[in-house]
Amino acid sequence: MSIEKVARLAGVSTATVSRVLNDHPGVRSTTRDKVLAAINACDYQPNLLARQLRTSQSRMLLVLIPDLTNPFCSRVVQGIEAEAEAQGYHILLCHSGSLFRRETAYLALLTGKVVEGVITLDAVNRLPELIALIGDSPWVQCAEGDPAFGRSTVTIDNFDAAASTVKFLVAKGRKRIALVNSDTRYLYAQQREAGYVAALKDAGLNWSAISYASDVSCEAGTAATDELLAQAQRPDAIIAVSDVLAVGVMHAIQEAGLCIPDDVAVVGFDGIPFTSSLNPPLTTIEQPMGKMGARSVQLLLESIRHPQATATHDVLPWKMVERRST
Repeated sequence: MSIEKVARLAGVSTATVSRVLNDHPGVRSTTRDKVLAAINACDYQPNLLARQLRTSQSRMLLVLIPDLTNPFCSRVVQGIEAEAEAQGYHILLCHSGSLFRRETAYLALLTGKVVEGVITLDAVNRLPELIALIGDSPWVQCAEGDPAFGRSTVTIDNFDAAASTVKFLVAKGRKRIALVNSDTRYLYAQQREAGYVAALKDAGLNWSAISYASDVSCEAGTAATDELLAQAQRPDAIIAVSDVLAVGVMHAIQEAGLCIPDDVAVVGFDGIPFTSSLNPPLTTIEQPMGKMGARSVQLLLESIRHPQATATHDVLPWKMVERRST
């Protein structure tokens, strides 16, 4: 089915069909409805490559994800994809594993305008080398949120969230609060550790312990917790910087014959849905993962449409979801 046949069926010109396909504002709603009905009736599929050559727009966004197996990343991607689709865009997903060769291959698509912009969830220390590849093309940081790079960012206040979690546990009478952290190349890991340390100091607690997980997995969370429980004074509360790590934390505590929360309270980060089904259900800092993804798309499209616009740094609200692990 060709665009000419769609035009004949709708009783309009091919130019009008083209304007509808490209979401041009200068089309009356009644005419737009007729064209869309004709497109659906004909099952017309526009030639995306031809449109790209004609308009210099691919309506495709590149998303760089370091670890798609992490449920946090998956939920953010869902938000990105839903908002992109609502805006008439598609996404090209690069599960990079933080491998430079993979990212280099995908970022080369910027040169030929195969993609119009980039959303990255990469660690902040990776950004300088990525920027060298991205150049002046539009891009947005999601979850890391470092304004120093001069691009729009979307994140939460990680320092405040971690500090508030310590205060929450102190109010419950916990005095030996430990932290299971992840890779401190990530800004969120640095900020949550800083918030943890500052809150302990404010509470006048001299006991602290930080164990660094080798990666964000249940197994790594278990290994990191085993180190904490082997100390002469074991913690009476553990904060994990991700829910996935928190699952491993809980496993280690229970394998040691200890009770949650009577012996050790546990708090996670992210608000992944499965945490409500754990035994006991996990208290967690809930991040607005879908909204973070959606807002990243909105900021990227603003950058694409208005290249000279000032960068925007959005800090979205988080909330504590208290359950029986505390």
